[in-house]
Amino acid sequence: MQLAQMRSCIRNEKNNFFLCNIMLFANICLNLHYETCNNPNMKRVITLGEIMLRLSPQGFRRFIQSDNFEVIWGGGEANVAVSCANYGMDAKFVTKLPTHEIGQAAVNALRRYGVDTQYIARGGDRVGIYYCETGASMRPSKVIYDRAHSAISEADPSDFDFDEIMKGADWFHWSGITPAISDKAAELTRLACEAAKRNGVTVSVDLNFRKKLWTKEKAQSIMRPLMKYVDVCIGNEEDAELCLGFKPDADVEAGETSAEGYKGIFKAMAEEFGFKYVVSTLRESYSASHNGWKAMIYDGKEFYESKRYDINPIVDRVGGGDSFSGGLIYGLLHKETQGEALEFAVAASALKQTINGDFNLVTIAEVEALAGGSANGRVQR
Repeated sequence: MQLAQMRSCIRNEKNNFFLCNIMLFANICLNLHYETCNNPNMKRVITLGEIMLRLSPQGFRRFIQSDNFEVIWGGGEANVAVSCANYGMDAKFVTKLPTHEIGQAAVNALRRYGVDTQYIARGGDRVGIYYCETGASMRPSKVIYDRAHSAISEADPSDFDFDEIMKGADWFHWSGITPAISDKAAELTRLACEAAKRNGVTVSVDLNFRKKLWTKEKAQSIMRPLMKYVDVCIGNEEDAELCLGFKPDADVEAGETSAEGYKGIFKAMAEEFGFKYVVSTLRESYSASHNGWKAMIYDGKEFYESKRYDINPIVDRVGGGDSFSGGLIYGLLHKETQGEALEFAVAASALKQTINGDFNLVTIAEVEALAGGSANGRVQR
């Protein structure tokens, strides 16, 4: 065979190989779309927020040591959507992103893990950025935001048809970060909540106070009126105090996370806002690398406290709370009791903190194995 003919055959084989792979991928996507549209038992979850470009030094290096940064995608409600998609739910993320390549890279990051991006509006100039330096031992992690004037922070109500988005949904989730990024985003959050209630959708919020985004006075002026739309309220002790004005009878800084210190504010919050569930994660922070982790839930009648996990070493705690929210949503939609739902959520978020990046890339089987008592970390063969 002539050399030119051999090269032609090799080239054709390569082309056929890539074409077959493209066709296979397209077929998988079509099958997933068909299963989503034709499976009445698949729960549909909507999340609204900002996906950001995270730039992190390699390993435990400091910002000032670094000549390059690792690109990681994440953001509160985007992280929740990825968790829900990983658990087999129809997860749809709502935001606005620029039409340029960085905006498309954010969309692609979500699609990679099965999140439906059809309700992402396109336009604006910026993708929000945050820099994250991973701490170790007594040195805490650090975050620097560069998110002003991002596309979602300047989005208009006309960018979204929230009634269409909420149609057929089972759950809508948002966090306190979204209304904190701008007044426009706060208005979008209100409109989304109203549409969710008109369409009979369960609404959950992760209070998620961020002092670099707003003051507690501004937070309470926005967050408290939004609570009338919320069925499931998630947060830690700081969030409850700074966003809603409820302070637990416990010194968390000193490592006191007894459930008894939280029961009073859980009851008060449920009575004032009519929550169906009040949920709090309870983190014992011994160092940046070593935390205790558990949670508590209250359904208006009974309290349930989860088992406690000793996470040491922590690989990446960013997204730990979001993975808890994603696990709780799955649990409350699929488990028989609030206790089972909470155990799933706590196990999921404990596993997340062993994974680099914002997204929780675990399966239902892995979460249930840990929740059922398998924490030895032995190689699975």
